[in-house]
Amino acid sequence: MRVLIAGSSGLIGSALTSALRSHGTDVARLVRREARNPDEFSWDPEGFGVPDEAFSGVDAVVSLGGVGIGDRHWSGHFRQELRDSRITPTLILAEAIAGADVPVFLSASATGFYGDTGERAATEADGRGTGFLADLAADWEEAAAPALSDTRVVFLRTGPVLAPKGGLLARVRPLVKTGLGGRLGDGEQFLSWISLRDEVAAIEFLLSDGGGSEITGPVNLTAPQPVRFSEFIRTYGEVLGRPTRLPVPAAVLRLIGGDMAKEMILASSRVVPDVLTNAGFDFADETIANALSWTR
Repeated sequence: MRVLIAGSSGLIGSALTSALRSHGTDVARLVRREARNPDEFSWDPEGFGVPDEAFSGVDAVVSLGGVGIGDRHWSGHFRQELRDSRITPTLILAEAIAGADVPVFLSASATGFYGDTGERAATEADGRGTGFLADLAADWEEAAAPALSDTRVVFLRTGPVLAPKGGLLARVRPLVKTGLGGRLGDGEQFLSWISLRDEVAAIEFLLSDGGGSEITGPVNLTAPQPVRFSEFIRTYGEVLGRPTRLPVPAAVLRLIGGDMAKEMILASSRVVPDVLTNAGFDFADETIANALSWTR
């Protein structure tokens, strides 16, 4: 099997590339610079697009690109950057895939699609929510439309990824280690997380000839057991052996983070992976304690 990956240098992409290769899969990569290695193909979504030779012998394409949602304050300019880094590349890639007759396209998306779910557990059968993140995820998925007619398209609605390096824990770990971690807002909001190793394994599952090979449409890449943010912080403190007794009021978070804090930190995201569970995918990290212990 040959897989072409866009976004192979990111947290998920680099781990996926290593895992696929370790399991005998031939991996090629699309890069936004001059190609330096035989497995690389240079592409420019805003310019010359994807070279035809990149699709030679390719059985599946995985698109994982996009500027980090929490990298900066959500100014108008940054919001547009978030959209441009996701929607245009996905559209150009989908059009190229349609022309190259690639059988499978796994396109990144996010659990932000569901907006603030409150106490409700959202599944893939639920519609889009409201807010900037919901609009971004919906438009991101719509950009893959050109590939839908002849290609099996899967939308990877990924929650916050827990990893030994990078991701959500890269921001939280320093605070907890120095004893500055604590409840954010009232702490009752849900966090729908997934460990990096389960994220990668789920993508491999969707690429395989097994139970995931018939799946199309949205797939929630989250662990089966979402947790309240207060439990997440408390458990992480226990794993690191540090106290987590310094709460940050919601008003302070809104003052500092604006809409980003409102949608990413204070909003409740209770999302469950019905499609993966029903297809028989086996999670390595079903509980937050297990996942955090693995990332320590």
